[in-house]
Amino acid sequence: MGASKSEFFTAEQNELATVFKAMSHPARVAIIEYLLKVDTCICGDIVNELPLAQPTVSQHLKELKNAGLIKGNIEGTAICYCINPDMMKKIEAHFFAISKQLKSKCC
Repeated sequence: MGASKSEFFTAEQNELATVFKAMSHPARVAIIEYLLKVDTCICGDIVNELPLAQPTVSQHLKELKNAGLIKGNIEGTAICYCINPDMMKKIEAHFFAISKQLKSKCC
């Protein structure tokens, strides 16, 4: 979305749009699922799990990190990634609010 248009939306709407855009690639969904399964991991572990080259995985990790979905800590020469629970709570709250509103709607 162009910067000139995003100003018309709330900070929360812009943040959620960034998160959902980051999640719009199947490799990124796979990375999130993998991190949920293992709790924390090093970039090389993710490369071994996906049928993608290391630079491609790194780019996907960068997008997820920029969206706030994951966090990365440098440990020696490796980066250890994990899910950002605060962002997951925001996403959960957003979908809970939608679900709650849907229960009172009718087509």
